[in-house]
Amino acid sequence: MDFNDTICAIATPKGSGAIAVIRLSGSKTFDIIETVFAPKNKSIQLKKATTHTVHYGDFISDENEFIDDVLISVFKNPKSFTGEDSLEISCHASPYIQQEILTQLQKQGARIANPGEFTMRAYFNGKMDLVQAESVADIIASQSKNAHTIAANQMKGSFSNELKQLRDKLINFTALIELELDFSEEDVEFANRNEFTKLLIEIQEKITPLIKSFRLGNAIKNGVPVAIIGRPNAGKSTLLNLLLNEERAIVSSVEGTTRDTIEETLNIDGTMFRFIDTAGIRKTEDEIESLGIKKSYEKAKNAEIIIYLYDAIKTNENQVFSDLQQIQNSQSHLIICQNKIDLSSETQLSRDELEDKFKSVSILSISAKNNVNISDLIGMLSKKTLESADIEKDIILTNSRHLEILTEISQTVDVIFQNIESGMSGELISFDLKSILKLIGKITGEIDTDKDILGTIFGKFCIGK
Repeated sequence: MDFNDTICAIATPKGSGAIAVIRLSGSKTFDIIETVFAPKNKSIQLKKATTHTVHYGDFISDENEFIDDVLISVFKNPKSFTGEDSLEISCHASPYIQQEILTQLQKQGARIANPGEFTMRAYFNGKMDLVQAESVADIIASQSKNAHTIAANQMKGSFSNELKQLRDKLINFTALIELELDFSEEDVEFANRNEFTKLLIEIQEKITPLIKSFRLGNAIKNGVPVAIIGRPNAGKSTLLNLLLNEERAIVSSVEGTTRDTIEETLNIDGTMFRFIDTAGIRKTEDEIESLGIKKSYEKAKNAEIIIYLYDAIKTNENQVFSDLQQIQNSQSHLIICQNKIDLSSETQLSRDELEDKFKSVSILSISAKNNVNISDLIGMLSKKTLESADIEKDIILTNSRHLEILTEISQTVDVIFQNIESGMSGELISFDLKSILKLIGKITGEIDTDKDILGTIFGKFCIGK
């Protein structure tokens, strides 16, 4: 990428619509637009116009042919998204008009932007750090209120500010230890070791919850996986259809109808859930059904929430306990649902027995066929997902790159603790502190970041962002 170029791109998605937006950014922005824009107000010159103003006029070709009547939004350096002179052209959403405008901008010296190049310029021009830049992509991709809230908090700088505070304290201690090295012959101590230990503990106390929050953050970002597990004819497909309010899965009295997993999404109270209907778990000689059952166990292993559904009439206590022992995942929330309570209540298993054998579980009696207590199940899904975090206030990790680096920081802090206890020299401690500072810089982009890494990060953006 050449940041001396002036770039352009369509910022709105393809397809039918009333209007489209085309962005232009770079040092020649206003020189280029003056050649193709005829304002209705003849006294207006966009180069001299006030920033953050909108102007109406005709977009014309290099041969003075009318293309469309447009609105031009002016954003002047440095008060723009990219930190450069830039503007947005709002035109009618005809594919021909959009392409013709792009063609004319290129004829006047602009080039088509690379994926994420507008945001990359904002990063290099100091308008945001790397965490905030990455959160822009998360906001664009957010499919639910809670996914949007997490991304918006990071774009506002909540995560970056937390790291900056730690970084400032680390820089101070690193400087003091470096000073000790300069006066090593005089055996003086500038860095208070008790305060230093407190700082290391503080770092771990702040980083550990962030690392743990990734499982929730990643689930909310991509849709919380909910595996519906149970024996054949327990009512799993009926429950899925009821939750989705459509006939998504085949319901039959014949056992083993579901041979593969069926996945669908549903937004509940601002969180996107991915419901996974699975093959009924049982012993079978059928090769295809066996593969489906194997997938059922895999989905249970990776699910954030497991709904174990069993027939309250046909399933005995030993079968329930056997199933639960096979599917229970220590990292997953387990909801046990006794289904078909509309048919009989006499053979239901004791709630006390289940709660005694399986700690930290929730138990419901439902009828998927007659929609009994399903609203309670839906409320429980939302509660279970968010019980460990406050989406509005907590910093929640969603980026695997951040997770990897924070994990490395935590490991480095452990090494420093070991070095202190073993009486290692100040040189080694200083080296480890600088390593942590470098790792924090990798997250925020405050150090020279590898171009390949930046290319990977911004390459995931759409062209117009």
